[in-house]
Amino acid sequence: MTPDRARDLDLLHALQRGDDSALNHLIGRWEGRLFSFAWRYTRCATDAQDLVAETFVRLYHQCGRLHAETNLSAWLYTTLSNLCHNQHRWRRRHPTVSFDATSPDGTPLVPAPTTDAVPATERLERDETAAIVAAAIDRLPHDLRLTVMLHYFEQLSYREIGDITGCSERGVETRLYRARQQLREALAAKVGLGG
Repeated sequence: MTPDRARDLDLLHALQRGDDSALNHLIGRWEGRLFSFAWRYTRCATDAQDLVAETFVRLYHQCGRLHAETNLSAWLYTTLSNLCHNQHRWRRRHPTVSFDATSPDGTPLVPAPTTDAVPATERLERDETAAIVAAAIDRLPHDLRLTVMLHYFEQLSYREIGDITGCSERGVETRLYRARQQLREALAAKVGLGG
């Protein structure tokens, strides 16, 4: 067991014994990573903050049901990814416009502050490419999207991703392969290259 996982378990056990300050320590340890994941999934800072907060609320209310050897990181990412997925489905049925939203061509509806360190044309090209890639990832089915985000953005191992997604390491490898194939096809079509 890694020291980080042991620390998480110590804090979880303290929370289960009624030490509410343990939740504050867990929030301090996990809030940044979970927010980063939720923001990448939702592309909205407010939604990401709300979903991360809901994840910790669920941890607080359900901590008594967790087993003594629970993989807390897997539980947190699984809970958060399910919340993100549910919200994504709800938003598809009830569309709104947020300040973090992008237009159909991938440009932000509210421009981000710029920096003079990078020439405007280079910044524009980089932003357009990032928007195209982000849009292609957003169109992946949830299981593939989740696996890509956990592997490439959160840099989790196949085993850790398997713990979160409930599939084998071989299943994670297969999902990544399928996601790369779909992304390659989507990006090739977007930039006008052949399959």
